[in-house]
Amino acid sequence: MSKGELVKFEESIRDRIFSVRGFQVMLDRDLAELYGVETKVLNQAVKRNFERFPENFCFQLSYEEYEILVLSIDHEKNESLISRSQIVTSILAKHNSIKMIKGGRTYLPYAFTEQGVSMLSAVLRSSTAIQTSIRIINAFVAMRKFIQINGLIFQRLDKVELKQIETDKRIDQVFEIMESKNSVPEQGIFFEGQIFDAYKFVSDLFRSAERSIVILDNYVDDTVLIHLTKIKKGVQVRIVTKSISDQFRLDLKKFGEQYFPIEVKETKDIHDRFIIIDGEIVYHFGASLKDLGRKLFGFTKMDKAGLKLLDKINF
Repeated sequence: MSKGELVKFEESIRDRIFSVRGFQVMLDRDLAELYGVETKVLNQAVKRNFERFPENFCFQLSYEEYEILVLSIDHEKNESLISRSQIVTSILAKHNSIKMIKGGRTYLPYAFTEQGVSMLSAVLRSSTAIQTSIRIINAFVAMRKFIQINGLIFQRLDKVELKQIETDKRIDQVFEIMESKNSVPEQGIFFEGQIFDAYKFVSDLFRSAERSIVILDNYVDDTVLIHLTKIKKGVQVRIVTKSISDQFRLDLKKFGEQYFPIEVKETKDIHDRFIIIDGEIVYHFGASLKDLGRKLFGFTKMDKAGLKLLDKINF
């Protein structure tokens, strides 16, 4: 397969990834076509190895979920709406991806998550299945990165997906958000292994500071100092943490000798992790800065009520 054919093949896979129950999935019929087997053969292989396919790997669509997909192409108007929205709804459905489940099908289709696709290569047992699974998983990874970058948009679109896109106006508002020039997202999720992506996000957040950065993190260590080498000159940095080890105290001293001094306060009154930029912007983190990208975590920009944190910190 040439490079151009490979790109088209992977694009066709992404067009068959749907968003169901909060998972990115592919339907059994699409997978069977890609693997070059009949749908019933694929499902029989899964049933023979049911212990390898827990619900987060494979599940059968409910009638309501099935109906949403089918009804979405009943009229040309609906097809138009899906065509406009599928980029921002994780490829909810394309016409030639849905028509397959209309007519002649005697059971509700099965949906496979990324983990389920990976397991399929083991139960189908062929070199073709292995290579196909790799390409499908690559498509899932690309889709996941797209979702992570636009995490806030997709959370807002969950309601749109369930209601099957209420109005053109709602979609226009979504595209306006996506076209925003704000380089630092307000909300999102980093998955396990996205170490560089999470690192870059925090570095960009620190670089956005004009006057001050306050870091509240009970497990902060020297890794945070690497981020701070990139901030604007004159930005004041303060760290609040549970305890300061002798090693970290030495790291802070050496950092201050080369760059700038950092104020540090010890307290046992704070549990969660926060970053406060310029005394105005507050981000809540589900993971310590030293663990960014090592496990799945989320982050959220808080409203101004979050600035009450500053009143509780006396430097």
